Parts: sequence; C-alpha cells; structure tokens
Amino acid sequence: MSPSKLRSSLADEIQSFIDLRRLSGTDYQSQAQLLGYFDRFLFEQKISAPPLTREITDGYLLALSHLAPRSRSNRFCVVRQLCQYLARNDPCGYVPEPLRVIPSQGAHSPYIYTPSQIQALLVVASNLPPANSLRPHTYQTLLGLLYSTGLRIGEALALNQEDFQEAEQRLYIAQGKFRKARWVPLSPSTSRALQQYLHKRSMIKPCSPDSPLFLNQRSCRLTHCTVNQTFRYLFKQCGICHSKLTGPRIHDLRHYAEFRTMPSHFAGHLLMRLLTRSDSA
Repeated sequence: MSPSKLRSSLADEIQSFIDLRRLSGTDYQSQAQLLGYFDRFLFEQKISAPPLTREITDGYLLALSHLAPRSRSNRFCVVRQLCQYLARNDPCGYVPEPLRVIPSQGAHSPYIYTPSQIQALLVVASNLPPANSLRPHTYQTLLGLLYSTGLRIGEALALNQEDFQEAEQRLYIAQGKFRKARWVPLSPSTSRALQQYLHKRSMIKPCSPDSPLFLNQRSCRLTHCTVNQTFRYLFKQCGICHSKLTGPRIHDLRHYAEFRTMPSHFAGHLLMRLLTRSDSA
C-alpha cells in the first residue's frame, strides 16, 4: 500500500508501521489492506489528530458490526497492533483490549461444492467473453486447478509459468502460508489440462518463464478483485446463491480433501473434455 492511498491524519504513522513490519521479513500485504480500511474510517470521520482514543477505536469496532466475526476480529487485530506501536512513543496513546476468541460456531462454515456444481462452473467459465480470447481458458483452468489441487487462491494467482514442471507433473509454490515453499503434485489429467492452457498462454506476451501464469485481459497478472467479480458472475449464471457474508467463496474450493467423494482428477478430466471441445469447434 503506497502512502498516496492513505489519507487520514495518521497516514504517515500507519505507513511507517507497515514499513517496519515488512522489514521483519513479511510482505504484510493483507494486513496493510486492513489498515487501509481503518485509515479510510479516520478520514471519513474527519478525525484530525492523534492520539488514538478509546472513543475512536470503539467507533471503528461499531462500524465493523456488519462483518462476520472472523473478519471483524482480523480488522480490529491489526488496529490494536498499530495502537501498540504508537503507544511506544506516546504515553497517552490508548491500546484497546483484544477481542474475545471467536467460538468455532462463529467462524465461516465451508461451502462444499457438488460435482455437478463444479461441472456447471467449468462449462460457464469456458463460455466467458470475449470470444476467441484467453479469458475463458484462464478461468476454467484456474477453477479446475483450485478444485483438483486445493491451492489457495493467492497461491494460484502468484504462480509464474516456470512454476509448472511438466515432466514431474508438479507445481512449485514459492510463498505459501507462513511464507513456506512447497511442491504440489498434479494428477495426470490436471497436468495435461495445464499443458494445453500453457500452449494457448504462450501466444500472448509476456511469455518469459518468470511471467504470470494467469493473465487478465490487459496481459497483467490476475488480481483477487477481478477474480472475485468474475466468480460472482459465474455463480449467478449457474444459479448458485451467493452472499458476501455466507459464501460460497473461492476459498471453499480447497475443502475437497475432507468432504469430496469424487476423485481429485475429476476436474482435470472435465477440463480436458472442455479444452478438446473448444479446440475442435
């Protein structure tokens, strides 16, 4: 998050805190975004000067009341960390108490897609406009990859072309959860589907090994925002009820291991059939 996006009276202090956390070795990207929401709250409330007070943090917590418990906790946690940082140099600074631990029943319950829903999503994705573009192949391959491997959406969007090792049928995740790298094995059908996608992808620049695997329509790396908007469209086209609070979410695609009865190569086989159909059309 750049300083130009922070507009409140605490913009400089928030940016300094973000920079300090990044020096510890973490990219702090998601937390920086959450602090951006707090900065917008301060700006819109016309809070003109530090220090942060209990009235301010209580007001922000009240403004988060529409969110799910886990989301509310995450947003308030980074604000509390910011307060602790500011209090080091300001004895009058207020540090709110941490929120109570969210009970398991308050957490987001995963949505378990049925095989027919996955099939419908893949079919609709294969017909995304514009015609004769990479976009439908990108989304049906991305969706099938998430479903068949259990990748997190952030991990999939961060993939470069060189991260797919065709001979070994595996993907290299450079920075997974807790910044840990790992190899992800692929089923033969998923690997073949990814090979066919890469063949189409190689016709579009940038096409160097370190270029993004999944591109948007401007030939740049796909972003979470764009993907979420497209998936909401896919849900609507398939008749799957969707809510920002209750889901289903893209993240729910990775919960196949515990709940899904269809083997993991299902999405890969379906992708191969769709790709073969589109190639022969």
